[in-house]
Amino acid sequence: MASHDRPGQPAGGGSGGLYGWLDERLGLSAILAFASEKRVPVHRREFWYALGGLTLFLFAVQIATGILLILYYRPSGAEAYESVQFIVTQVEFGWLIRNIHGWSANLLVAAAFAHMFSVWLLKAYRQPRELTWVSGAILLLLMLAFGFSGYLLPWNELALFATKVGTGIVGAVPFVGPFAMRVLRGGDDVTGATLSRFYGFHVAVLPAVTTLLVMFHVLLVQRQGMSVPLDVERRQASGEPARSRPFFPDFLLRDAVLWYVAIGVVAALSAFLPWELGKKADPFAAVPPGIRPEWYFVAMFHTLKLIPGHVAGIEGERIGIFGFGLAAVLLIAVPFLDRRASRGERSPVFSLMAWAAIVYGVVFTIVGYLAK
Repeated sequence: MASHDRPGQPAGGGSGGLYGWLDERLGLSAILAFASEKRVPVHRREFWYALGGLTLFLFAVQIATGILLILYYRPSGAEAYESVQFIVTQVEFGWLIRNIHGWSANLLVAAAFAHMFSVWLLKAYRQPRELTWVSGAILLLLMLAFGFSGYLLPWNELALFATKVGTGIVGAVPFVGPFAMRVLRGGDDVTGATLSRFYGFHVAVLPAVTTLLVMFHVLLVQRQGMSVPLDVERRQASGEPARSRPFFPDFLLRDAVLWYVAIGVVAALSAFLPWELGKKADPFAAVPPGIRPEWYFVAMFHTLKLIPGHVAGIEGERIGIFGFGLAAVLLIAVPFLDRRASRGERSPVFSLMAWAAIVYGVVFTIVGYLAK
C-alpha cells in the first residue's frame, strides 16, 4: 500500500520534530541558506564592519531595558521622580536595569557616531549605496532625539533646566522655532505637560519611526552587500581575487564577541559608576550651576555660547542654529555631493571634512566640559 504525505507537507517529507514543524511554516531552511551564502569582504579595515552590528545590538538593549522600566515608570510631574526612585531602591535589580539603560544609551550614540565616520572615511556611501547612507544619517539624528527626550524623564533638577535650555534653542529657529518650542513643551514653559510629551516621543513615536528605518537600512545593506575601500576595489578591478568569509557563523561570531565585550563594559559602568538621581525638579528653584546637556550636545552648546549676541544685526544664536541645520543637511547629502568617490576616484576634500568634524566634536566637547 502506497504511503501518503500529510496534508500541507511537501512530497519527499522533511525533517521531523519541532524544527520541521517550524520550518514548514516559517521557511527556516531558506533563512539559514541565505545566511550561509552571505559573505563578508576580507581586508585590513574589515573591523569597521562590526560597528554597525554593535549599534544595532545596543539599540536592542535599549528596547529590552526600556520595556522593563516602563512597567514601573509613571510619566507625570507629580509621580515621575518618585517612580524612578522606587525603581532604583525597591524593585529587584531595578537600579541595574536603569543604569544599563542609561550607559547603553550613551554607548549607542558613541557607536553610531563611530559607525558614521567609518563609513564616511571608507567612502562606503558611494553609488549605489546613497540611500543606505541617507537612512543611516537620519538614524543618527533619531538617536540624538532619543537622548534629548529621555534626559527629562527622571524629572530631576538638572534635566528640567537642561531641557529648558534645549527647547529654548529650538525656539530660536527662524520662523518655525516658537511654534516648535510650544509643541515640544506643551505650552510656554517646561512643565508636567512637557514630561508627558517627551515620554510619548521617547516610548512611542521615536521607537516606531526608528524601527521602520532600521528595517529599511538593514534591508539595503542586505540588498547591496558590504562596500570595500576604494583601494581594494581598484585592486580587484585590476585582477586581484576578492577575499571573503561567510557571515554565518564566522563573522556573526566575531560580532557576538564584540557584543559580549560591550555588555561587559556597560555592566561594569552600571555597577561602579551608577547614574545619580539628584534632586526632584522644581520649576521655581534657582538655576543650579554647571547646567549642560549630555556629552553629545556639549560641542554644539558650547559653540552657541561662543557666538556673539548679534552678528551683522542678526541674533547670534539664530546664526548658530542655521549653521548646525545646514551641517545636518550637508551630512545627509554627502553621497550626492561626493561624485568623485562614486566614480572610484579619491576625494580628499570629503575625507578632510570628516576629520575636521571629528576634531571639532572632540575639542569642543572637552573645552565645553572644562569651561565654567
